[in-house]
Amino acid sequence: MRTFRGIGEIEEQYLRDHPEEVDDYISVLFDEYAESGDTAALLSSLRVVSRVKGVSRIAETSGLSRKGVQKALSENGNPQFGSVNAIMHAMGYRLIPQKLHNAHHSP
Repeated sequence: MRTFRGIGEIEEQYLRDHPEEVDDYISVLFDEYAESGDTAALLSSLRVVSRVKGVSRIAETSGLSRKGVQKALSENGNPQFGSVNAIMHAMGYRLIPQKLHNAHHSP
């Protein structure tokens, strides 16, 4: 029986082979999340990045356990904002606000 790799495995291998693409990949992830609001897709893609960058190193740097990082970035995860922020910092990124161009807001 033939087994096929999932999209996450293909993305992970690509990012391992092209580490210079990780920054753009993360930007695209957050752009897509801003449009779709699909938290599961965002967490799944961040999990791919965490494996490329090393889950154990991210856990150590973020102060979370390895299992905690994996759970936070699972598709069924519901991580606290502080956990996502710590994981992003451990991966070498920060969450920053970006003004929406066509946002309707009240003063």
